[in-house]
Amino acid sequence: MTISMAGKRGLIMGVANERSIAWGIAKSLNEAGADLAFTYQGDQLRRRVEPLVTSIGKELIIEADVTSDASLDAAFAELKAQWGTIDFLVHAIAYSDKTELAGRFADTSRDNFLNSLNISCYSFIDVARRASDLMPEGGSLVTLTYMGSRSVIPFYNVMGVAKAALEAATRYLANDLGPRGIRVNAISPGPMKTLAGAAVTGARRTFKHAETNAPLRANATLSAVGGTAVWLCSDAGACTTGEIVHVDGGYHVLGMPRPETMPNPADAT
Repeated sequence: MTISMAGKRGLIMGVANERSIAWGIAKSLNEAGADLAFTYQGDQLRRRVEPLVTSIGKELIIEADVTSDASLDAAFAELKAQWGTIDFLVHAIAYSDKTELAGRFADTSRDNFLNSLNISCYSFIDVARRASDLMPEGGSLVTLTYMGSRSVIPFYNVMGVAKAALEAATRYLANDLGPRGIRVNAISPGPMKTLAGAAVTGARRTFKHAETNAPLRANATLSAVGGTAVWLCSDAGACTTGEIVHVDGGYHVLGMPRPETMPNPADAT
């Protein structure tokens, strides 16, 4: 079955460059026929995002700072003025001070904890509330998470806690917005070679380990994540909500690495 998004409009939040997961999702939605609008934060990101938006024949790009109520008010007011309604929203926004991802989680500072939870979790709640007002006929909200939410991942630290909160928020939003026909889901890709992923210490080792041990012996691709987003945003996902959909080659089902990839105790003697 070929999924068509023709006639549907949606907002993509969080494109950083051509390797970002948000951009992979945007390309897949565009190829399926969706009309897209994009947000950016600050002139530096605008310079990166605008050429990408133009390259797929789109032009609606709106400034939005998720830490500012005034900025979000203005962004969604502009979106309403331009389109009136939307059918879906993709939230791909997260942040933590990378210097605090390299040490112990126990040493997380109060300021970074609050900032990480604000940007990585509360922002989804905030934009979901605003976006749902533009979905009178129902719609779909999609965010991005990672398995560090439920398992300890080296160098992920407070981001694991933020993603756990995000996943809980996804379930609560699904319950709140379901009666209005609005579905809320999260996609959980495995390690990916993105700008955000590269900021995490040990990213290359994590990527290789997951690729070597995942049941499919592969990490997620941008097109695979994008295809999953198309399904969740389309009518094909009409009865799916409150879910954390893993797109990680099956890595999340493992309890331990494959035996042949584990250190041999004899080598330590």
